Amino acid sequence: MAAGIEARATVRYVRTSAQKAGLVLDLIRGKDVGQALAMLQFTRKGVAPDVAKLLRSAVANAQQKEGFSGDVDRLFVSACYADQGPSQKRVRPAPMGRAFRVLKRTAHLTVHVAERPEDVVVLGGESSPKRRPRAGAPKRPAGRRPAKPGRRGKAKE
Repeated sequence: MAAGIEARATVRYVRTSAQKAGLVLDLIRGKDVGQALAMLQFTRKGVAPDVAKLLRSAVANAQQKEGFSGDVDRLFVSACYADQGPSQKRVRPAPMGRAFRVLKRTAHLTVHVAERPEDVVVLGGESSPKRRPRAGAPKRPAGRRPAKPGRRGKAKE
């Protein structure tokens, strides 16, 4: 089995701002694919269905990769981000013959999925000892640090 299978999917020109899409992507970063899809299903944001479709596409891309183990449950969202796309400029009429500019923003969304490595269990092996403080090391109080010498109590001349 080849370790480290990673796949990605990108959707471009999604009609939302990168900041709003980033809020949804922050929810699924680092989660297992099943858990991320469940989260997106109940997220009350307009971009959530687009991100769910993108995540399914990334999973499908991973399944097509050479060396994939076939276990979708081992996939997790290793990275996801939203880049700013081009903005459409529109004009809105304003009072007294003026015009306000309206920016209709777009975003490019990218999701990376990777396969979690299998957990290797060592049988009969000795566990690593816990680290202990050095013998004779001075114990510092948990409160404030000691003042630097020469800072306080110096007489003003």
